[in-house]
Amino acid sequence: MTNVRTPLRIGGSLVRNRLYRAPVLEGAGSGPDAAEIYARHFVENATAGVGLIIQGSSCVLEEGRTSPGMTVVANRRQVMELSPMVRAVQQAGASIFLQLGHGGIFAMEAWHEPYASARKGPLLAASPVPWLLKPAFRGVPVHVLTTDEVRDLARRFGDVAAWAREAGYDGVQLGSANAKLLDQFLSPFFNHRRDEFGGTLRNRARLLELIRAEVAARAGADYPCAVKVPCEKSPPLTARTSPAEALELCRLVEEFGFDAVTPVHVSVFPDTTLSRGGVPRSFWTNRSMRDRLRRAAPSRRRRTAILAGSWLGGKQAAFRPVWNRDLFSAAKRQVSIPVFAVGGIRTAEEVTTILQEGEADMVGIGRPFYAEPDLAARILDGDPGPRLCRSSNLCVPAQMLGMKGICYNPEVRRARATTGGSAR
Repeated sequence: MTNVRTPLRIGGSLVRNRLYRAPVLEGAGSGPDAAEIYARHFVENATAGVGLIIQGSSCVLEEGRTSPGMTVVANRRQVMELSPMVRAVQQAGASIFLQLGHGGIFAMEAWHEPYASARKGPLLAASPVPWLLKPAFRGVPVHVLTTDEVRDLARRFGDVAAWAREAGYDGVQLGSANAKLLDQFLSPFFNHRRDEFGGTLRNRARLLELIRAEVAARAGADYPCAVKVPCEKSPPLTARTSPAEALELCRLVEEFGFDAVTPVHVSVFPDTTLSRGGVPRSFWTNRSMRDRLRRAAPSRRRRTAILAGSWLGGKQAAFRPVWNRDLFSAAKRQVSIPVFAVGGIRTAEEVTTILQEGEADMVGIGRPFYAEPDLAARILDGDPGPRLCRSSNLCVPAQMLGMKGICYNPEVRRARATTGGSAR
């Protein structure tokens, strides 16, 4: 029977236990202190016993971040500057993967005015902007990638994976969900291409196949490469990746040679369906976030659209414990590669049940690490106590606006002051 302390092999990497820190943004950006900011978070997590840390999505091109706090890994120097942090995490006993991605049409250059005005080129897209979104993209240049450019993009992912291995990372994960560019290729809501990368599910997944081959060719066939698989919610009468297609994608990525898969329920829009919980009210209740949003979106129309989308997403995606269980447990029955569970997992009991019931091979927790950096120790010890995280989503605007990756819920801060940082 598998328990949380059982090691797991993922491709060529051995992880010391089955608990991982799921990727969330730390607001580290790409400045000279980025490695130090990551280390401040990750080393404490590693010291507390977490087995694997997946560093939140980093952009493989100079443009395409979805937040000012997202790190750019568009060249070897940018990746190698993170190597001191990687070594520190590993010295504390944990493994660390780098998540790679690109925002596509939802890149910062689309909505964040200072970045949009300095945009060097058009937004990159799998297909023309869907008709439902065209009003929001009026006046925004969009370039649909040609077939050759898609192949170039796959090679870029391979290059970054090679630099990641050189920097010491134990593996990479593709950020291929959450309405980002790779997801935009996978999704029939976005992808209406007529070449080899469009049409059938197999064709829409072809970019993942190419990326996996490029990672093997450039970083080594034994270098672990994990992937996220989305199951989508979309507006009525519009196309989406259905549960059946998501499971078929899980089978396909195993066929392509990926070493692990994380199936997740997401929206076709970058809203709080991903992080389920409360309405992210800090957009208008936190003065710093309110001011940052006003600078990012000085247009009242655009700002109103962002706020309305945040409110609606929060109302439609209430927190539910272990909300991806139906998907990851079905994927576990479908494939033989490790399946990662994530989404609404909070307690040691939930972690234990998932593993002992054979529903997944690794169990991930994300936002609660903001509230409890030493959370891993309590999960590994089976502490039944409640978690400090309230799933309020008050940290989501901070992630979007490039602020520090910390808990912004005043109730949690008061609880931490009372308990000395513990949830006991």
